[in-house]
Amino acid sequence: MSLNPSTAIEKAQVLSEALPYIQRFFDKTIVIKYGGNAMTDEKLKQGFARDVVLLKTVGMNPVVVHGGGPQINDLLKRVGKQGEFIQGMRVTDRETMDVVEMVLGGLVNKEIVNLINQNGGKAVGLTGKDGGFIRARKMMVKNVDKPGENIDIGHVGEVTEIFPELVSLLDSRDFIPVIAPIGVGEHGEAYNINADLVAGKLAETLKAEKLILLTNTAGVLDKEGKLLTGLTAARVDELIANGTISGGMIPKISTALDAVKNGVKSSHIIDGRVEHALLLEILTDQGVGTLIRAN
Repeated sequence: MSLNPSTAIEKAQVLSEALPYIQRFFDKTIVIKYGGNAMTDEKLKQGFARDVVLLKTVGMNPVVVHGGGPQINDLLKRVGKQGEFIQGMRVTDRETMDVVEMVLGGLVNKEIVNLINQNGGKAVGLTGKDGGFIRARKMMVKNVDKPGENIDIGHVGEVTEIFPELVSLLDSRDFIPVIAPIGVGEHGEAYNINADLVAGKLAETLKAEKLILLTNTAGVLDKEGKLLTGLTAARVDELIANGTISGGMIPKISTALDAVKNGVKSSHIIDGRVEHALLLEILTDQGVGTLIRAN
């Protein structure tokens, strides 16, 4: 079946538009935080896997860091345990940490690896425990009711150091690393770490070209609900100060901002509910989210 002339021209223009981006980002590292609807909707899952394989095939080095909050909640319910959160952070006792490791390091990680492999890629699943490449320490949460006091929320960690050799080795052999955000402490203890934070620190350590955070929103919106893009670090600081950026978007934008302040060329907060959002953001002129640069 042949294309009609107008459809053929449209398709050719789309492919042609991608060329300068493929050339510009050839052999560059792109760290992608994968979460939200893109992880639970079957069509979006398949589209994400195909996008990652395409990026690798045209010469880029995608590195995937994934979350898995809904899947953790589901398994906790099945074992009769209620998830508890303090200031947006999951309280992670020893039993909950076992569930987190089972879900993130096992079920979710292997599903993503399998999806990428089914679509022609060569993915390898890792946690930060593998080779001890994500080092972490316990995170304490400030008690908002009692200034000066901290709350112990269990096996929740913050990244202290990332050793990039393992990821770099996989990249160099044409494998796609798929990383669960579990870190390891100095005595071998496991820590549950926010996936956005791991993606941001990994992007900084790998000196990535881009950090891409998939979300369930269109990106950073102004007070009228319009999408903001092409933001500088200074402009983001202004938007936080005047209250335009608030609530749950602050941790995500802070991660994106820290990355560009520490050497990543650009951060992108994009709408993971859009099919093929990755390709649209990286390989087209318009994109589907908020772009942040250092200056």
